[in-house]
Amino acid sequence: MKRINILGIVALFSLFLVQTAMAQIGQPFIHDPSTIMQCDGKYYTFGTGRGGLISEDGWTWNGGGVRPGGGAAPDAMKIGDRYLIVYGATGGGLGGRHNGRILTMWNKTLDPNSPDFEYSEAIEVASSEGEEDCDAIDPGLLMDPDGRLWCSYGTYFGFIRLIELDPKTGKRVEGNKAIDIAIDCEATTMMYRNGWYYLLGTHGTCCDGANSTYNIVVGRSRSVTGPYLDNMGRDMLKGGGKMVIKAGGRVTGPGHFGHILIDEGVEKMSCHYEADLDQSGRSVLGIRPLLWKNDWPVAGDNFKEGTYEIESERRGYALELAVDFVRMQGGMRGFNRDPNEPIVSIPSQQLSDVIDTWPNGDIGVRIGDYMFRPHQKWTITAVPGAGGYLGGPYYKIVIAGTDRALAATANAELVTVPAFTGAPEQLWRIEQLIDGTYRIMPKQVPNSTEQYVLYSIGDSTPTLAKYDFNSDNSKWNFRDH
Repeated sequence: MKRINILGIVALFSLFLVQTAMAQIGQPFIHDPSTIMQCDGKYYTFGTGRGGLISEDGWTWNGGGVRPGGGAAPDAMKIGDRYLIVYGATGGGLGGRHNGRILTMWNKTLDPNSPDFEYSEAIEVASSEGEEDCDAIDPGLLMDPDGRLWCSYGTYFGFIRLIELDPKTGKRVEGNKAIDIAIDCEATTMMYRNGWYYLLGTHGTCCDGANSTYNIVVGRSRSVTGPYLDNMGRDMLKGGGKMVIKAGGRVTGPGHFGHILIDEGVEKMSCHYEADLDQSGRSVLGIRPLLWKNDWPVAGDNFKEGTYEIESERRGYALELAVDFVRMQGGMRGFNRDPNEPIVSIPSQQLSDVIDTWPNGDIGVRIGDYMFRPHQKWTITAVPGAGGYLGGPYYKIVIAGTDRALAATANAELVTVPAFTGAPEQLWRIEQLIDGTYRIMPKQVPNSTEQYVLYSIGDSTPTLAKYDFNSDNSKWNFRDH
């Protein structure tokens, strides 16, 4: 971990102790989180120190993760029916030195309450003595398509290095020599996609709260050993790197990338933010959609509450109530008009102009030309206490200015009900896909265990159906007009 000069040795040691106790119940406080793992229906991530976070649903995170050995910046990977944990012991300037060790250990489960919970003895796979041009800390894991296991590690104190591990034992492959693959970054990890190996590194300064400049950059290579070049052809061995995520909104200093595959076309990235200004400037776990643009990864945006047109990717039409179209005053315009007549502003149609024409009970939905009318405007807000999924809460979707809620029916169709009750069929999961569009899923279809998404079965006909990333029928956009 790169630490800025204003922090002295005493301050650094104190910071390390604080990190050990950061995983508070009901709070996502963590520093240097590992890749998020699933185990027996729960989510786990480990951070600097001995602890970690656990989540029942991927949205609300509590303390309780257990990782012995202390140290900093772990990573995790499931291999077969076991979990491999790798972490750095000392190093990173902790205590003012760069003497570091990279250690691996195994566990059958991540649940500390399981009778099978027991870590194996830690194995050293790399080290630094504080004199060479590398600092053995901040490891990251990659399993390549051929089943070979790789570990990158290092900080600003020298090179980022790559070693090969035995995926059966977690030990370093005998005779393997470390390869220099980058400089000017830390907390690296790797991904493989479409014939490319991606090296993601954290750039900038950490551990200074809202003043931290951490950001995450990437280079790619056709070979796991590099060279890793950015979008401008700059080698990461010479300081190159394309931006993946930086500060924004009320959070600053994203670092320590983790990659999570959810479904075809649905990917997430994890990180920590050095400071969340809405949570006392503390370091917190971040989960964002991961998008791919021209074969480069970039952080997407978590969905924001608001009032939107819900636009079908299939045709560009809008989801709307199936009600009679109420004409605005004026009729045909433009023929034989006096060009010198006064110009006036015509008010938009208001909810009060049309709501009395709508039925009182359930109303169906359809897809039609968007004309910014009240029956086409949807207000989407998170539902407190309704739980969530990895990186997001469940939402309610109602006609703007009303409590009329979108709901799934028992025959896997769509309807709007007069009032939102919080029933599972009225709760919606909204996730950005890797191409920037969204899928919209009911939490539950009544009397069914199937998982369906909002689906354009025709240009004007929405329904619920199985998700298919390769079809625009499954994809939607939210337009804030």
